[in-house]
Amino acid sequence: MPSSDVRTLLHAAVPTAAAGAIAAAVSAGVAGGKGALGAVVATVVVIVFMGIGLVVLQRTAKSLPHLFQAMGLMLYTAQLLLLFIFVAAFKNTTVFNPKAFALTLVVTTLVWIGAQARAHMKAKILYVEPESESDKSEKPKNTGPRS
Repeated sequence: MPSSDVRTLLHAAVPTAAAGAIAAAVSAGVAGGKGALGAVVATVVVIVFMGIGLVVLQRTAKSLPHLFQAMGLMLYTAQLLLLFIFVAAFKNTTVFNPKAFALTLVVTTLVWIGAQARAHMKAKILYVEPESESDKSEKPKNTGPRS
């Protein structure tokens, strides 16, 4: 994975983990240990899902650039659908507080999306590939018709 991709991943994961830690502390104060556990599980789920999605999207951009936009839209739709499925699957659990889980899931997802958007806006990504030194030394070839 190129360093710019790792940087984007870190710039999205670190604020998400910080928001998850804050949510765990608030949930522990409001709902006790089960609330904190729900917040931690939700934070891990968001970081794993969104991290895998970012890696898949970066690989798609490199190998199939013409599918990048469609893949991004499909990927975010699938991620949000999976997160809703997680909320529905764990809404009646007794292992952790489902309200703390759901609220933390929504908040950390929004933090991830915002941090990822900020990381992409701050990244200095080249839109064209610069010429190498060997390309500059070669004379241009005449490909047009001779008159």
